[in-house]
Amino acid sequence: MTAPTDTPETVTAVYKVSGMSCGHCEGSVSAEISELPGVTSVKAVASTGEVTVVSAAALEEEAVRAAVDEAGFELVGTV
Repeated sequence: MTAPTDTPETVTAVYKVSGMSCGHCEGSVSAEISELPGVTSVKAVASTGEVTVVSAAALEEEAVRAAVDEAGFELVGTV
């Protein structure tokens, strides 16, 4: 994972996702990742392929990968 930005109660990580091309894509990815336990915020940007996730604790990359796959896209890795 990226060196997360930690505060006492949150962890922020940025992931690279391939295949997003529009606002609908951003919404699909955001919705799936938002369902993961502990996630408090998700911001997907199709133009860069970056998805910023804020959560209560560090997320398992495989859980994020599964959520991105469910949305129909591919998790490339972390930024």
